[in-house]
Amino acid sequence: MTDEAIRLAKRVAELVSCSRAEAERYIAGGWVGVDGVVAEDPATRVTPAQQVVLLPGAKAEEPAPVTILLHKPSGMNAGVGVRGANALDCVTAESLVATHGAPRFLKRHLARLTLCTPLETDATGLVVYTQDFRVARKLVDDASRVEYEYVAEVDGGIHDGGLALLNHGLRFDGRPLAPMKVSWQSEGRLRFAAKGVKPGQIEHMCAEVGLTLTDLKRLRVGRIPMAGLLEGQWRYLAEYERF
Repeated sequence: MTDEAIRLAKRVAELVSCSRAEAERYIAGGWVGVDGVVAEDPATRVTPAQQVVLLPGAKAEEPAPVTILLHKPSGMNAGVGVRGANALDCVTAESLVATHGAPRFLKRHLARLTLCTPLETDATGLVVYTQDFRVARKLVDDASRVEYEYVAEVDGGIHDGGLALLNHGLRFDGRPLAPMKVSWQSEGRLRFAAKGVKPGQIEHMCAEVGLTLTDLKRLRVGRIPMAGLLEGQWRYLAEYERF
């Protein structure tokens, strides 16, 4: 980089005839291209020979916080245990399932994320990360009020009265579990719909009634289903969606 290079924010301010603060908001929002590539860092240095453009639809607004819905593959760590790669490694521009009205993918969307719904390393299914304090408050602080839905593959013979115990009557971590809805979907497959489910809880419950958990998938968090996401794919929570 030559001595002629200047900060991108300064170049944009000159280009658009706006303040440096507005220029930084354009850049942070992913609205500035340098030689055909979106640049998100206002401190990037550019030379006079480089082409800097403001993209169509540009707004000098601070990007809104996002919430990420990921179909976590098995073997990836989402806050439980130490085995496996970090599930956030799946969140890339290539694995994004675009939906109408969703924001464009920005690198800043991966910063300061809160994991709201931990999931066992060997399990698959819906995991939620957010930058929005309102979503974090709903899913973390008020977790006991949010219903999760799971499908559990099991082996073994269930004890007499075991299904009734799964619905109500078991304990976990020394505390009685609240009533939940557990039913057979098919031979060897149970559906759980329960609030405030903690990692390891469903495996423990199955063991208490003579069953061995062989596979676990989370299908829903609150009112948000995983529908349409293949393993390793993700999307943004839409503005109109609520947990």
